[in-house]
Amino acid sequence: MGAAPARADETSEPPRVELVLDVSGSMRAKDIDGETRIAVAKRAFGQVVDGLPETTQLGIRVLGATYGGDDKRKGCQDTQSIVPIGPVEPVAAKNAIARLQPTGFTPIGLALRAAARDLGTGEAARRIVLITDGEDTCTPPDPCTVARQLAAQGTKLVVDTLGLTPDEKTRKQLVCISTATGGTYASATSEQELTDRVRQLVDRAAVPPPVTPAAVTGAATCEKAPVLSAGLFTDRERIGEHRYYRVPLQPGQELRASVSVALDRPVNRDYGVLLKAATPNGRELVRGLDASSGRADVISAGLRWSPGDEAIDTVCLIVSNSFASATSAGAPGMPLELSIDTVAASTAPDAPGLGRGWLLLLVLVVAGLIAGVLAGWLTRWWVATWREN
Repeated sequence: MGAAPARADETSEPPRVELVLDVSGSMRAKDIDGETRIAVAKRAFGQVVDGLPETTQLGIRVLGATYGGDDKRKGCQDTQSIVPIGPVEPVAAKNAIARLQPTGFTPIGLALRAAARDLGTGEAARRIVLITDGEDTCTPPDPCTVARQLAAQGTKLVVDTLGLTPDEKTRKQLVCISTATGGTYASATSEQELTDRVRQLVDRAAVPPPVTPAAVTGAATCEKAPVLSAGLFTDRERIGEHRYYRVPLQPGQELRASVSVALDRPVNRDYGVLLKAATPNGRELVRGLDASSGRADVISAGLRWSPGDEAIDTVCLIVSNSFASATSAGAPGMPLELSIDTVAASTAPDAPGLGRGWLLLLVLVVAGLIAGVLAGWLTRWWVATWREN
């Protein structure tokens, strides 16, 4: 019937990280501190590998590293794992990196799928760090679509992207990949920046998040909705879709909920996200809304509701959106994060207003009486003065 509340990841299995390095022909360009991109990347990787903790489960995969011909069909299959996922042996890893030579095409989408297979499944957090100097030259599969598909398979696979001297098209593609999976995007134009960025991403990936959201699937009706207790949850919602979740309430409890939707694809202007609380029979209790008319990375809405004297023991939460998109409007849907909490009901008003109780009413009456007397006296004084003149 229900999903367990979100809690810290209790698995003893350490997080797994895979570095995916672009070794395509464009990495021969000599525009980073007067050296080739691949030479700078090799040194940066070597420094990062030397500083890794022994417990880090790291792998390295390359793309465009072996086929230098003109046959695009062959070149777009060119991706290999050169360091398997596991405890890192620095000497072996640096030797494997040192042998790399810029060669062929840039099959980013294919490499992301392969990296996800390298990382495997299970309870451990999994992270891909993609380093490239250009956009995919082998579409299909489109890397943004691949990233959405990977994200839809579970909540513990994140892709961070790092662009080496990226142009605008490359930047947009890398932002799309990272946003779709809840990752980050960064760029580097010097060896020091590249080393620092890679080390930061690997260090971050090696530490599990303090709270791992629980994956749930909202229903199309309240009757079939999953029952959720307090916690943090993730789901995916298609454009224009409504998703239902049920939250039980004990007597004297107040519901607080919020939802955030990540915009992992271009959407039309003028859009919004709506979070509603309703009774199981459809009567609306309260709503929270956020709207925008421009591009944003995340849009959020929240609500708070206390039953008061009503005997309501189950609340239906409904998440809906008013997005529209010329492309990519279907599966796997936009990633959303739903936060739910139940606390002791507050005696404060639910919304701004005049307040509650007779004391405030008495204050308003007295203030009105005093203001009326003063206004009358001033008016009579002004009239008397005007007649004398």
